[in-house]
Amino acid sequence: MVYPFASIVWGLFHAYFIYFIARILFYQENRSFFSDISLDHLMELFIGGLYFDTSAILYTNALWVVFILFPFHLKETQSWHKLCKCFFIVINVSCLIINLIDSVYFRYTTHRATTTVFQEFSNEGNIGKIILVEFVAHWYYFLLVLLVVLFLHKQYFAPKLYFDRLRKKGFSTKYYYLNMLTSLLAFAPFCVAGMRGGWTRDIRPITISNATTYCDRPSEIGIVLNTPFSLIRTIGKNKFEVVRFYNDEEKLNSFFNPIHHLKTKGGRKHKNVIVIIVESLGREYIGAYNKHIPKYKGFTPFVDSLINNGALTYKYSYCNGRKSIDGMPSILSSIPMFIEPFFLSPYSVNHVSGLADCLNKMGYESAFFHGAERGSMGFLGFARATKFMHYYGREDFVEDSRTRGDDDYDGWWGISDEPFMQYFCMKVSEMRQPFIAAIFTLSSHHPYHVPDAYKDIFKEENPEMPIYKVIRYTDMALKHFFTSARQQLWYENTIFVITSDHTNMSAINEYKTDLGGFCSPIIFYDPSGEIGKGMIDGIAQQSDIMPTILNYLGYNQPYVSFGKDLFSTPSDSTWAVNYLNGIYQYIKYGHVLQFDGQHTKSVYSLEDRLMKKNVKDNFPLQKQMENELKAIIQHYMERMTENRLTP
Repeated sequence: MVYPFASIVWGLFHAYFIYFIARILFYQENRSFFSDISLDHLMELFIGGLYFDTSAILYTNALWVVFILFPFHLKETQSWHKLCKCFFIVINVSCLIINLIDSVYFRYTTHRATTTVFQEFSNEGNIGKIILVEFVAHWYYFLLVLLVVLFLHKQYFAPKLYFDRLRKKGFSTKYYYLNMLTSLLAFAPFCVAGMRGGWTRDIRPITISNATTYCDRPSEIGIVLNTPFSLIRTIGKNKFEVVRFYNDEEKLNSFFNPIHHLKTKGGRKHKNVIVIIVESLGREYIGAYNKHIPKYKGFTPFVDSLINNGALTYKYSYCNGRKSIDGMPSILSSIPMFIEPFFLSPYSVNHVSGLADCLNKMGYESAFFHGAERGSMGFLGFARATKFMHYYGREDFVEDSRTRGDDDYDGWWGISDEPFMQYFCMKVSEMRQPFIAAIFTLSSHHPYHVPDAYKDIFKEENPEMPIYKVIRYTDMALKHFFTSARQQLWYENTIFVITSDHTNMSAINEYKTDLGGFCSPIIFYDPSGEIGKGMIDGIAQQSDIMPTILNYLGYNQPYVSFGKDLFSTPSDSTWAVNYLNGIYQYIKYGHVLQFDGQHTKSVYSLEDRLMKKNVKDNFPLQKQMENELKAIIQHYMERMTENRLTP
């Protein structure tokens, strides 16, 4: 059996080599996220990755092995083995391409892609154009793929018609069948063990979460994993498993209770609400949040002016997820992203409320605005699920005779921010007061396109940070929106909330950490000055926006929220939570606790901006934080799986 087995061993060796090259390129492409990893630890991560490479390689090449070892002598032809060769090359080159694509995509999500990525972009008609842009920018990957195809073509070792060789030596057909069947049966347990990640009976098949075994920080999981494995392990999986840390409901609720009731007194306020979700606006880009960095001014002069002259914001503010589809439920329904995006999970059909639903019951008119085509990113479905009365997208903008129509189309995602925000102001002015209106901007998104009229104003400042110029453009669009809004009768009676869906490209080290990648602004601005102003030394998150607004307006019905009312919660009791690569991050009491679902992995002070000093087991409130986080997780999973996201 030397020939068939030699072919298989030689082929799998080259598959491992391809995954090794892909991992090196992944590390190089995203090196800024891993700048503080020592060489020894990097080697540990690469060695740990072999387990996941083995699983992916065997999953994807198992059929090829069967093609070679299947005991059927009529397949022993040159044509058959050419087919096997083509199959092997296509499968492994495809895996390389998937890994290379995810190497580029990783910077936006800081985790390996799962099967939800196909749902997330299923309604986007411009994905091909976006991929083409990245393809051109990473032309050397295309060259690499061609070289790998040529390399595999030259190096592939075919089994040399094993049956013919046996016949020439006088062996019977039965001998061939016995040998091939024995070899196939002998290979099977090795294949199963490799797919599972081990031999012993007590080993469960390895999953994405097993990568944490080799990592000091959640972001490092991206180095250990490979994308084919990540995709395979999330096909048809429901990861929302209920872990009951507390059997006593009273004890569970003593640590956290998601049922909210009106806390403040003073009756209902009929103020309008405008929620502005700025694509990719991380705290890193806003000078007012970075005064501790010498000479750093940021790229948002208008947002800075709001923060410094009348807005209420929080020193430590965070998004609850790393993708747009994570941000929407967090901001407008107070549902953070745990495990997978809520609206891509099997529980997306659950009954769910939100700001629009609740304020509709108070007599508000509600509308959601997004300059892309209807259905883009699933926002139309989300808006309908949370009871927004109206939805306005690119088609509505184009059909309105008061706009320039598709002349303001950016060529990629939709209508550029400045004209669409003016349209937003115009349509809001036509709404009945009080109203709740939300807008999701899009210009500050890859490929970071600035309208032609502003290309000479917002020029490329840093080739490695092309987002800077579009952040400046969107900041200008916000300024022009507020200039127009101040002339409207509803302006003085409106609360404005400004936040982002998630963060994006980073150049400052403190924003490249596990927690730094979640640093989004949470800004409340009331022109009347009723809610107060200033930078509060507290912790805020996207999921706090809904309970804060509802409580302030006097909404008196119970509702489910995985946040808190910022206006009535003392600063030292504020908190935030997010999820990254199998690790929950709970921020409270001046620290962030990282929890893998069963055990605390690490604890860092918020003043330790680079997360260098792990104070696990040396922080007095660690157990209290664990208990509170466990209660949040249990409530989330129970209510998600039992369809109890409304009271």
